[in-house]
Amino acid sequence: MAITKIQTRALVAAVTDDITANTAKTGITSGQASAITANTAKVTNSTSASDLTSGTLPDAAFPSTLPAASGANLTALPAANITGTLPAISGANLTGIDAATVSSSAPSSPSAGDMWFDTTSGITSMKVWSGSIWESLSNKFNATGGTKTTSGSYTIHTFTSSGTFTPSTDGTVDYLVVAGGASGGSLYGGGGGAGGFRTAAGFAVTAEAITITVGAGGASATGDISGNNGGNSVFSSITSLGGGGGGHVNNDSAVAGGSGGGAGGASTGAYFGGAGTAGQGNNGGTNGDATSPYGGGGGGGAGAVGANRIGSQSGAGGAGAANSYSGSSVMYAGGGGSTWTGNAPTSVYGVGGSGGGGAGSITENAIGIAGTANTGGGGGGAYTTTAGSGAGGSGIVIIRYLT
Repeated sequence: MAITKIQTRALVAAVTDDITANTAKTGITSGQASAITANTAKVTNSTSASDLTSGTLPDAAFPSTLPAASGANLTALPAANITGTLPAISGANLTGIDAATVSSSAPSSPSAGDMWFDTTSGITSMKVWSGSIWESLSNKFNATGGTKTTSGSYTIHTFTSSGTFTPSTDGTVDYLVVAGGASGGSLYGGGGGAGGFRTAAGFAVTAEAITITVGAGGASATGDISGNNGGNSVFSSITSLGGGGGGHVNNDSAVAGGSGGGAGGASTGAYFGGAGTAGQGNNGGTNGDATSPYGGGGGGGAGAVGANRIGSQSGAGGAGAANSYSGSSVMYAGGGGSTWTGNAPTSVYGVGGSGGGGAGSITENAIGIAGTANTGGGGGGAYTTTAGSGAGGSGIVIIRYLT
């Protein structure tokens, strides 16, 4: 059925009368009613964070317990918006944080970046594993004294004469202490004993001046006498004893020392070499017996006893010992050889031991060969009273630590 214009006017008038009547009752206009309807839809369904752009939400609008929120969604928060006192955070919730090992022993099988608090007495230092060594994080160890060089991961202090080693802080070092070698005996002389040889790693030192003593080699001997002992070398509480002098003819006078001197030649009986010191060196060799030719024994070395005289062969010096604290492997503390006996051409003099040992006189009037300086090698024995035996080689002290 068609609606006439008259009917349309009547409907509009009726709706207008209803709106007017409702407005009169509530005081809300039609525009305000539309806004209320839209906001009601937002609250009833869901609220977008983009709608919370200003103002303050009252506490009453929140439940007593908020639902869990993922930390992944908390991004780009301005620090100025975080006020008040934050609640305590349980350490159990902090994952991925590696704790340091607290021990006097280094952790086994460390990975790069692992930390270790070393509680060793005199050290107490935090260290980190670099992938090859434990490096101190604080109070890094350093020192002065001697000739200072580096090799690989180590700083090296070499003392070829007496001096002072002064650490900057408490720490540990590796050391080599070699005493002076002895001279050989004069007149059918035995070889001089090598200087005492001591070495160790991880030796604790404190931040104070430490006196270093480097032992001199024993002086050449002339006349019918035994060789002269070498001087002691000292680092902190570590003392290496000087080598023992070589013996002389028909006299049981080879001398004890770091390594002992070799016995002199004799026509009156068999004689023993001087005694070496345990942990530092070895005994000198014997003269064998009283038969001609009258050769003597070799001086003891850090690595082996001096050789005994056998027949026309005089005793060779005992071998020394190797050490690489200088940055390369070096032999030290070889014993001196005994003299030629004069029964040419069958007589054979004793050679010096590896590690700086000097050979005995190679002919009747030749001087014995000196031990090598700063190796602690023993000197060679002399055949006559006038030529002179070989002097002992001076000692050495080497200290190193991780750079």
